[in-house]
Amino acid sequence: MKQGMTGESSSRRAGAAAVVAVLMASATAAQPAPPNDSTPPPADLPATDEPEAEAPIVAATGSRSAENAVRQAGDAFGTSIGREVSGLYSRERVRGFSPVVAGNVRIDGLYFDPIVVPSSRLVRATTIRVGPSALGSPFPAPTGIVDLGLRRPGQEAAASVLIGYNTWHTPTAEFDASLPVSSTLSIGFGAGLQLENGFNKTRDHSYEGAFIAQWTPSASFSLLPFITVKDTLIDDHGPISVPQGNFLPPRLPRRQFFGPWWSRGGDVELNAGVISDWTIGGGWLLRFGLFRSQRVIDGQFANVVRITAPDGTGTERITGDPTLYNASTSGEVRLTRRFDDGPRRHQIHATLRGRQGYRRFDGSQAIDLGVVNILGIAPDVPPPVLNFGPQQDDNVRQWTGGIAYEGRWDGVGELSVGVQKSDYHKRIGFPGALTATDATPWLYNITAAVQMADGITLYGGAVTGLEESGVAPNFAANRNEALPAISTRQIDAGVRLNLGGGMRMVAGLFQVSKPYFNLDTNGRFDVLGEVINRGIEASVAGPLTDELSVVAGAVVLRPEVTGDAVTRGLVGRLPVGAIGERIEFSADWRPGFAPGLSFDMRLSHRSPEVATVNNLVYVPTRTLIDVGGRYRFKLAGNEAVLRIQTTNLTSQQGFDLRGANAYTVLPGRVTQAYLTVDF
Repeated sequence: MKQGMTGESSSRRAGAAAVVAVLMASATAAQPAPPNDSTPPPADLPATDEPEAEAPIVAATGSRSAENAVRQAGDAFGTSIGREVSGLYSRERVRGFSPVVAGNVRIDGLYFDPIVVPSSRLVRATTIRVGPSALGSPFPAPTGIVDLGLRRPGQEAAASVLIGYNTWHTPTAEFDASLPVSSTLSIGFGAGLQLENGFNKTRDHSYEGAFIAQWTPSASFSLLPFITVKDTLIDDHGPISVPQGNFLPPRLPRRQFFGPWWSRGGDVELNAGVISDWTIGGGWLLRFGLFRSQRVIDGQFANVVRITAPDGTGTERITGDPTLYNASTSGEVRLTRRFDDGPRRHQIHATLRGRQGYRRFDGSQAIDLGVVNILGIAPDVPPPVLNFGPQQDDNVRQWTGGIAYEGRWDGVGELSVGVQKSDYHKRIGFPGALTATDATPWLYNITAAVQMADGITLYGGAVTGLEESGVAPNFAANRNEALPAISTRQIDAGVRLNLGGGMRMVAGLFQVSKPYFNLDTNGRFDVLGEVINRGIEASVAGPLTDELSVVAGAVVLRPEVTGDAVTRGLVGRLPVGAIGERIEFSADWRPGFAPGLSFDMRLSHRSPEVATVNNLVYVPTRTLIDVGGRYRFKLAGNEAVLRIQTTNLTSQQGFDLRGANAYTVLPGRVTQAYLTVDF
């Protein structure tokens, strides 16, 4: 490395140690720039240049036939483009935790508290921001950030249609359109239909619609309102197997529904909001986002089989709920001031975030169906008359104010520093008998990157957070009970390499610390100690050749649970759900001898998964392989692609862990085909 450095590179490295003082001292007023997130900047603001260019994300209306998460991913930490997915992490699991449960979700970079995450009718792409990809986010969070990029309507009329079918007899149809109404106003709308038949022969029949508009009356101001509604008419509830001992369930049959026919329900989901960007002038940018997310569930059932013997014998209980309601109003106002001084760029952000949530739950009634064998035939019982009890309320209000500084010195490095004050209030219980939980912590973040040579950057940072813990699972004694907010901490460091030719590599270390929630000896879901996830992660992404692109990632995790329960032997030293090693490899090959044709594969390997609180049961190692192909062609003069994909090619048997010693069957092999046409 040293031999390849020029004198200029050496001087840059020497100056890196003083980057903070120079950045802060040399600021002078200049034109404004927006925060470095997924939002397109207003017309008169130049976009912030990344040290290493990321692959373009294509998921706009009228170009859906080009969706390809392998070719469009900037790293292997998690990218979804429309229906295509690649990478190590998802919005449900990052470094061993869920950023969605933690509340670390953004819409075009602005704070969003989702009850349900919007579908691809509204979201064009989802990016998991951890490690160096979190640089440029002025207020990062432990567990990473899930950044949702909206499908913004353009200035040209366009439409995309997708129709599909799979071997489990699930038809799918999607439609998206974009229409310019005037030189300043464009509208977009979409619709979707899916009559899903699941791996355990459950049904989930849903319909959805979306509307979004972009109004830009001037180059300095834009307004983007949107709404999406999804209605699920039929939602069967398959069984969750909970062994009453230290053993796995027997090999469960696939494509078999085990439960009474009446244990079904439905729900209505809504996401709506508005985003505005206003370049005030004199180096100032004001961003505003206000969002509403809610879900109304009518007829929810928990179907739990408590297995008492390894042969599948146990007891089945169906627990029904009255109508459940969950809603949150959230948003952010962010004021940004930018200064430029030659190669140095400075941004100061002031933000105010807030959310107001309400949930109505409980009042459930349990119906015991007696002794069953989950390998046999489910008992045929008539629908009961349900007499629901009183319901509890869950009210939460949180305000967070903060100020952050971001600096970048071309060829030297980057610095991001922020401090926030959060004011959190939760009231939960029956009307007139509420339990209070309050917290008012100070939160901080500091992240820095230093360019050691051309294409070699070291990064590191520390961040604290106040996060939600979700609700107790439906097989716990305190099912659906909201859990208190928790303090979290994260430190990470690593190196980012530009390998040339569009190839990028990231390797780093991390440590994330949180209170540990799981089932206690009484079946309650509660705090059992603290969990510390330490790990190493690596990513390689980009084109190996003109024909072959790859996304490869690996993470080695060494978690540890600490606390009095561990010392007394009530809890094992590993958290439930811990997976020591994960490897993800995806490739897309476009052979030069067959224009329009491409082949792809995905390999997902993971080591055994801790399944019980006492660490005596593990879900075995598994390796899943998906293969597929695309054929691009013209259909009546329009761009089209035929996509065929088989998941779990070898139809590997196994279990999906849903909680401590709670399992569903691993889905078997399924082949899907869909046709996408752009107009």
